[in-house]
Amino acid sequence: MTAVTRVLVLNGPNLNRLGTREPTIYGTATLDELRTELSSAAEGVEIDLRQSNDEAELIGWLHDAADARTPVILNPAAFTHYSYALRDAVALVTEAGIPVIEVHLSNPHAREEFRHTSVISGVATGVIAGFGFGSYRLALAQLLHAH
Repeated sequence: MTAVTRVLVLNGPNLNRLGTREPTIYGTATLDELRTELSSAAEGVEIDLRQSNDEAELIGWLHDAADARTPVILNPAAFTHYSYALRDAVALVTEAGIPVIEVHLSNPHAREEFRHTSVISGVATGVIAGFGFGSYRLALAQLLHAH
């Protein structure tokens, strides 16, 4: 097994508004605070945290992860429910044997019905949802433990 030296943490649309967007659902912490928290939890591992509202940019980053063999933590946000293009990019990564863990801050199954279906989950290595930033910490711990 190869030691993980870098983890790509990708965040989809509207997650750049964490801290102010629906704090009763998503909390009041920001992506910068998440970056700090994950970096502290993964001593010696580079946490490359990115966010985009652009589906094509997320797909490009997943392609880069496949090429660099970098494990991914992915919060696809609203793209979870309908982006087959993002799903295909995740499949490209996981089919290469590189883990992609889908995460969600809230529990989609406890929310509106349209959020109950993920087109990403079927090709992700695993899914962790409903624990706020803890979802990311659990995903990171799994990636570091598994390698």
